[in-house]
Formats: sequence, structure tokens, C-alpha cells
Amino acid sequence: MPERKTIERARQDARRGKSPSTQAGEFVREEMEHIREGKHGARSAKQAVAIGLSKARRAGVKLAAPKSGATSRRTQRQAQRDLKKGTNPRRKPSRTRSRAVTKALKREGRSAASHRALSRQAHSVVRRRTRADRSASAKKAARTRSRSR
Repeated sequence: MPERKTIERARQDARRGKSPSTQAGEFVREEMEHIREGKHGARSAKQAVAIGLSKARRAGVKLAAPKSGATSRRTQRQAQRDLKKGTNPRRKPSRTRSRAVTKALKREGRSAASHRALSRQAHSVVRRRTRADRSASAKKAARTRSRSR
């Protein structure tokens, strides 16, 4: 369950007209903090980011599931399930399953949230984007930045 502060910051981003990925960034940040403070670990930076995005979708952030080809079919389906859970009334999560997931994550390392691991992950993601794509997102960032000032 995400912390109340995180949900509030994401809602504030939504009110300011920021993109769903920016709203989801709050949940990813929270996940990195959890790993750094030793609540649990993650196998890689990619997994840590994925956990944050999943939490964001379940908390109601309208972050679309990845397009086909971008990730595996399994990841797409999971993202769609998370989105559905964020829109429908909540059922109580399985206590046994939650405990099993937490226990598994506690066994993983803590280096997934290191600056080095996050930097490497960011670089590998950016390398896959086209020049036009990068340019468009930079322009949008400049637009939203000027709006909030």
C-alpha cells in the first residue's frame, strides 16, 4: 500500500496537468526510498521501477499499459490488470500472497536503487528511444515547466 504522502503528491501532479508518467514517478521514488532504507530489495533497477509503476496503476494513475513489442506479453497483461484494479472498487488483498511477495523481496539485494544502477537503467531506456521521441518529450517538459512557474 502506498504512503498517503505519495498519493497526495501524485494527485497534486494530476491537478497541475502533468502527464501520468510524472504522476507515476512519485510511486517509483517511494519504491526507491523503501529499498534504500532496507524495507526490502529488488533484483534490478528495472524491477524496482516496475514495482513502482504497478503501485501507481493500482492507486488510480491512468498510466497506459506498454505497447506490444515494447515489453513481453506477460508484462502487458499484468499492467492491464493493475489498471483495472485502480478503477474498480477494491477487494482486500490476499494476506498470504502479500506476505510471500514481501518475504521474496526481502531476500533480494539493495543495490538496485543505487545511483549507479538507476543511471545505467535510464541510459539503456533512452538508447531505445528515437531522436524525434526525445525531442517531443523535451518540448513537452519545457511547456509544462513554464506553466507551473
